[in-house]
Amino acid sequence: MVNWAMDDVAKLGEEFRDDSRGRRALPAALIKELSRQNDAKAWASVVSLLAVIAACVAAALIWWTPWVVVPAILIIASRQQACFVLAHDAAHYRLFQSRGLNDLVGRALAAPVGISMRTYRVVHRLHHNHLYQPQDPDIPLHGGYPRGRRYLVRKLLVDLTGRTAPKTFAYFLGAPAINDEAPGANQPLHDTTPALRQAARRDRRLVIAFHIGAPLLAVLGGYGLAYLVLWILPLCTVLQALLRLRAICEHGAVRDEQSPLLAARTNLGPAWLLWYLFPYQVNYHIEHHLYPAIPHYNLPACHRELQQRGLLDNAEVRNIFTTARMVSVDPLPAG
Repeated sequence: MVNWAMDDVAKLGEEFRDDSRGRRALPAALIKELSRQNDAKAWASVVSLLAVIAACVAAALIWWTPWVVVPAILIIASRQQACFVLAHDAAHYRLFQSRGLNDLVGRALAAPVGISMRTYRVVHRLHHNHLYQPQDPDIPLHGGYPRGRRYLVRKLLVDLTGRTAPKTFAYFLGAPAINDEAPGANQPLHDTTPALRQAARRDRRLVIAFHIGAPLLAVLGGYGLAYLVLWILPLCTVLQALLRLRAICEHGAVRDEQSPLLAARTNLGPAWLLWYLFPYQVNYHIEHHLYPAIPHYNLPACHRELQQRGLLDNAEVRNIFTTARMVSVDPLPAG
């Protein structure tokens, strides 16, 4: 069964397909109900995100000391990832019921963190519709785990130096990482409509313009240093590590790349850690791949429905600390 990501999309090249490989589905009426959008809940997510960022910036500007600025940087980085998560909902057409409002808010949240939301929509379709197949552009990020604790720590430390940032921004501006096992498999984006590709090109110009204009305005307003420390620094360092770690926790060290219940992982754990590492229910990643039309605020209900029906038995549902051990363990020697 194909579940269109929005009601008025009815052609191949714009849909995010349900992952129905070898599993029983929830009743169609229940999926329809869980897929129903609630603009009030979407606005609550957007406002809460902006409120945390504003509070961190205000606190740092008032008390410009390491005791305030460093925690502000760490929290802002997590909310930058939250910008990505809500823009991800918009890329799926699931943030607001109105297509225009959905894309407007999604682009507004994405541009400040270096993401072209409409370009990401094009690239992300390949990840959903071809998970762990050669066309999946995310394999270079999460594939091949476990690779050992030293490897993972080394990668995260490189992220924290800022060296990964150019590659990340290139990805979100339409240059997916190359899969060494199948170079060129994710290019060209042959199953995407010309309309989406054209919208993506226009959106990239907006993102570039923002990152030229915003620092100029900050400098002219006397906040150049604050903008650099409180926005660009976490964007290029802590955020990079968070994005990598979350992607690995979602898809690293999976048991079966051909099963939707085993090729993605739902991570559970303390609320404070989920808030920081998996904002806005993105930890329910099996559920999201099974039913990408379900908005983020309904994913916990989807998880409960699947669990009550026994549809998550033996699935990759893990405590986040168990996941951390799984993705960082030294791999078994070949042979």
